Amino acid sequence: MSRSIFALTNDTDRAYFGMRGNDQDQVGIIDNTTARFGRSYAVEPDKLIEQLLEDEAIAAADTLLLTVPNQLGVDYNAHVIESILTHVAPALGWR
Repeated sequence: MSRSIFALTNDTDRAYFGMRGNDQDQVGIIDNTTARFGRSYAVEPDKLIEQLLEDEAIAAADTLLLTVPNQLGVDYNAHVIESILTHVAPALGWR
């Protein structure tokens, strides 16, 4: 199971990811095989925390891997990770 998680904290975040929130898994094709992709979260931190608390797969996970959009550069990726670490992780008890 996978999830895309973005805390929208500024106008750049909203421009890149503001329309990406999707409340269900997605199905696609990789190498001619059906693949299931987890839902996406892309909202302001307070709403993001609420949504993540309701996600049973995240609650059951003992490890969370955050992926970042590497094509947007190191500085923006550092911002994406810092936003999660600063605004979301403490409220969810992530360390």
